[in-house]
Amino acid sequence: VQLQASGGGLVQAGGSLRLSCAASGSIFRINTKGWYRQTPGKERELVASISSGGSTNYADSVKGRFAISRDSAKNTWYLQMNSLKLEDTAVYYCNLWAPGEVVWGQGTLVTVSS
Repeated sequence: VQLQASGGGLVQAGGSLRLSCAASGSIFRINTKGWYRQTPGKERELVASISSGGSTNYADSVKGRFAISRDSAKNTWYLQMNSLKLEDTAVYYCNLWAPGEVVWGQGTLVTVSS
């Protein structure tokens, strides 16, 4: 499986962006799709995830502002980011977990300006 992330860019604080992650190849039916982010000097952190059963999980810092969703028919998942803050600036990585497999996308840069 390969993941292709897209949708990053420059946005003003308070604005919105939607990230997409498209998976090529077969995905095991039991899986978790997620988004992580990383800034220089810091560890990569979970932003949001959605399980194959539909359960979602969010970092406290993005709750109420970000929403993860998926389109199983397209093997694609999304991160809708609203009310963006300066501290949301990071490289965002999509991630796929399945039994015996962890796959990362290449990262897409989100820059929030004042």
